[in-house]
Amino acid sequence: MAPQSHRLSGIGVSPGRVVGVAVPMPPAVPEPAAGTPLAEDPDAAAARVAEAADRVRAELERVAARTSGTARDVLEATALMAADPALVADAQRRVRDGLAPERAVWEAAEEIRAALAAHGGYLAERARDVADVRDRVVAVLTGAAAPGVPHPGHPFVLVAEDLAPADTATLDPAEVLALVTAGGGPTSHTAILARTLGIPGVVAAPGVRDVPAGATVLVDGGAGVVVVVDPTPEEVASAEAAARARGARRPLTGPGRTRDGRRVALLANVGRPEEAAAAAEAGAEGVGLFRTEFCFLDRQEAPDAAEQVRRYREVLAAFPGRRVVVRTLDAGADKPLPFLTPGHEPNPALGVRGLRTAVAHPEVLDIQLAAIAEAAEAESADVEVMAPMVATPEEAAAFVERARAHGLRRAGVMVEVPSAALHAEAVLAACDFASIGTNDLTQYAMAADREVGALAALSSPWQPAALRLVELTCRGAAAHGRPVGVCGEAAADPALAVVLVGLGVGSLSMAPVALPDVAAVLAAVTEDECRELARLALAARSADAARAAVRERLPVLADLGL
Repeated sequence: MAPQSHRLSGIGVSPGRVVGVAVPMPPAVPEPAAGTPLAEDPDAAAARVAEAADRVRAELERVAARTSGTARDVLEATALMAADPALVADAQRRVRDGLAPERAVWEAAEEIRAALAAHGGYLAERARDVADVRDRVVAVLTGAAAPGVPHPGHPFVLVAEDLAPADTATLDPAEVLALVTAGGGPTSHTAILARTLGIPGVVAAPGVRDVPAGATVLVDGGAGVVVVVDPTPEEVASAEAAARARGARRPLTGPGRTRDGRRVALLANVGRPEEAAAAAEAGAEGVGLFRTEFCFLDRQEAPDAAEQVRRYREVLAAFPGRRVVVRTLDAGADKPLPFLTPGHEPNPALGVRGLRTAVAHPEVLDIQLAAIAEAAEAESADVEVMAPMVATPEEAAAFVERARAHGLRRAGVMVEVPSAALHAEAVLAACDFASIGTNDLTQYAMAADREVGALAALSSPWQPAALRLVELTCRGAAAHGRPVGVCGEAAADPALAVVLVGLGVGSLSMAPVALPDVAAVLAAVTEDECRELARLALAARSADAARAAVRERLPVLADLGL
């Protein structure tokens, strides 16, 4: 059925305007009929289950080996899920109880998926991984087409209900011109990887379910709220000009600054050592967020100091003489660790996470701080350290004291909890700097789980209430002369970056692919214009109104194809 409206509303998560042919994701693997009986030898059927799961695991690992960074992490995590012996054993038990292998796998996976989904947050994200693995194993067992991104042999706009993490991780920017989904939100895995890859994207656009295969669509991931079906020749020409403008953008080669010379440090977010060299090549002035979780995930015990020193040095070595902000372990909620976080919490997002884990396990934080200090001593990078999930001035002061006791000269905090923003002057009294994590700050301010697609509009960093918290943080920091940066996904939005600078932010950290766009927009505006745009956003009644008001006053976005 053709869409009834020429324009379909959604939420822009990755800037850029493109025109292309819509290609929908293939239909999901159908659920095997309930009670499908076993029609073969039970032992042979049980063996087929194990073989199918192993085949899925091997394929995911093969694809992961060809990727890097976030995509590799996602694929490896999904491969681990496919190798889960509990899933295979449960399915095999059901086979021996008389179910066909494909139905046994479906039921075993569904039990795990439902349990994870009920927890919300990170565990709900893992529930999608289970469903993805389930579909892949069932496809092997039944000979059906495996789920995944289509490959029609020409560039296209991918239209989907939503994407499994493993599907998103395999997107090829040379093939997928843009991404439009009915589900997801501004900080979902789909949105984050679209930004990382530089693919224009719009999520939470329910009307895309009705876009027919082969329709010509214009996707505006910067304005965000528009998907144009059957665009006019003028709209097509405008989008093609925008694509050429973006394609001609050169890598960042100098420090970020506004048109009148206000310095704005443009930094990179780094999640694994192998990402550091690419970030440096992209022109990042340093690292505004070095996530250290990669050292700790998928383990039964914490890594020792020597291993941590070795891995941290790999990142520091890529930025000699430049700033690298290391975030201490952000475990809990979306990253549970068996040796550190509680086994079950009613609401993990509001539980023992980030710095809070050090209360019961101070030794893990002390070993990490010592390792960061040793790595800093061995390299020439200008190392700073910050703690996640700080809520009170007492927590901030205690962390800074602890970091300095280990020889780390500059220590700060993440502002992700509204109380830290509201009480910023007291929180920053003991700190050297603050870095705002807009993903969590928005989630907590709006009481909206950022992984719930139905709440995507509330999860937007354009929410005036969230921007007010950024302003309060900058104002509190200014009372002590402390710098404030942003390392959340908001920093990668060129229009929003200007607003953040107008609110008082002095550094922006983002996926390296976003650096040239943000630099180009900042270079086109003055500091006073940034302040005026910030006032416009704060005065808006909604996130959509704030975005629209700012974009209307930034004609440079159209000139740059954003």
